Order: sequence, then structure tokens, then C-alpha cells
Amino acid sequence: NETKVMYFVLLGFPTTAELQLLLFSTLLLVYLLTVLENLLIILIIRSNHSLQNPMYFFLGNLSFLEIWYVSVIEPKMLVDVLSRDKHISFQGCMTQLYFFVTFVCTEYILLAVMAYDRFVAICKPLRYPLIMSHRFCAQLIAGCWMCGLTTSSIKLSFIARLSYCDMDKINHYFCDISPLLNISCSNSSLAELVDFILALMVIMVPLCTVVASYICIMFTVLKIPSSQGRQKAFSTCSSHLTVVILFYSTTLFTYAHPKLMYTYRANKLVSVLYTVVVPLLNPLIYCLRNKEVRFAMRKTFTCRR
Repeated sequence: NETKVMYFVLLGFPTTAELQLLLFSTLLLVYLLTVLENLLIILIIRSNHSLQNPMYFFLGNLSFLEIWYVSVIEPKMLVDVLSRDKHISFQGCMTQLYFFVTFVCTEYILLAVMAYDRFVAICKPLRYPLIMSHRFCAQLIAGCWMCGLTTSSIKLSFIARLSYCDMDKINHYFCDISPLLNISCSNSSLAELVDFILALMVIMVPLCTVVASYICIMFTVLKIPSSQGRQKAFSTCSSHLTVVILFYSTTLFTYAHPKLMYTYRANKLVSVLYTVVVPLLNPLIYCLRNKEVRFAMRKTFTCRR
């Protein structure tokens, strides 16, 4: 009720008229490739019985999540590149923020769940089918989404109450928490505190789970006598570990520093990495570094031909 502005202006990236078409074409190609790659992974996992296990069940859910993740940001970003009217309504901004935070938080927790899955598979292989049952895997996925939705709802309930007066220009290409806190003309200390506590929980708890899981995996793998066995065990984790490093490193830079640093232009460039580049690379990493996925892909296309 305190909000006086009816819309925001997303400043995005300043470009010349000559570069607009090139930027638009590049972003459109990246978006289409990202959606296509993730749809392809979902199709391969669903159509191959050899991939019907918890590891690929989680991978399919990650691909499903990333399709929605990029679709919240990139279509509006594409429109703004060519359009002079970069307005977004207050309700539209809050909606974009809600779903973006939901998908980011869900991915943090899902990557931690995938690390736990690899821990059980390598450190407790005899109990793996019993622990990672289909029902338990479904409960883990439901828990990831519930945590993401709940976290986003709490954050948005505090941010939407802030007063923005005549400050309607957002120095970003999408509605994110830190730019909105920066342009608020009311006391945002409570919203900042809630955002910090929730970010600490959503980032650090999954990160600690990932680190603990891979420490246990490393000690277990080092005890394997044969080098071939060690290499095989590490190969099942390499794809996931690469994705974790890419996602966590880029998002930690953005969300784990003081509010004053949010005004730096470097923040927008890093945001491009985790909203555009990383979702494009993730399916490629899983396909190129995973022999089972590559084999299933060849089998799928050979059968269809």
C-alpha cells in the first residue's frame, strides 16, 4: 500500500544501435539452445531404461527446473534489448522476482541432494537401493520445491511492502533483490536482515552438505585399490561437481557481499553468467562428461532414425 510507483524501468546494458541486433541474436540463440538442450536431456532420460535410477531422476528434474529458470529472465531481456520501452509493472516485477528466487533456491538445494545421492552411491553402495528408493527421491524433490517456494514467499512479503516513491529505475536487466533494496526510499533494514538470514540458510546449508559429501567421497575413493576403480568412481561425480562449482561460485559473488557493492556494474556481468551462460553449459557438461548419457543419446537417435 505504501508503493507509489506503478512501474519500474530496467536499465539493462547500454548498447549502440549497431550492437543491438547482434546482442539480441546471441541471446535468442543461447536461450533456444538452453531450452532445447534441457528438453533433450529429459527426453533421453525418460526414453532409456538404463537411466532409470536416482542420479538421472535428479538430473531430469534439474533440466526441468532450468527450463523455467531461464524462461523467467531471458524472454523479457530479449524484448528489452530491441525495445525503447523497458518498463515493467510493479506486479510484473514482483512476479518475476518471486519465481526467480524460487528457482534459484530450489536449484541450490537440488544440487545438494544430488551430492548426497553420489555420497550414498559411492560410500554406501550396498544400501544404496534401499536408501534412495523412488518414494524417498520423490520426497526429496518435493522438499526442494517447498523450500524454494517458502523462501521466496517470505522474502517477497518483506520486499513488496517497501516504498519506492519516485525511484523507478532499476540498474539491472531483471528484477532482483539487491537493486530493489537500493532504490527503496523507506527503511529496508528489516527486509535486508530477513534476506541475509534466508540467503545464509539457503546457500550455506546446501554448500556444507555438498562439501561434506565430497570429502567423504574422496576418502572412500582413495581407499579403492585399483586406479581404474578410482577413475570410475570419480567419473560419476565429475559432471555434478563441475556444475556445482559453476553455479555456486557465480551466485555467491552476487549474493554474499554487502549491499553497497550491489551498485557495481560488475554485478550485472556476473549475473549474466548464472542466468544465461551456466544454464547453457550445464547440459553440455552432463552430456560430454558422462558416458552413460552419451551412449543413451546415440541409442535414442539411432532408434528414432
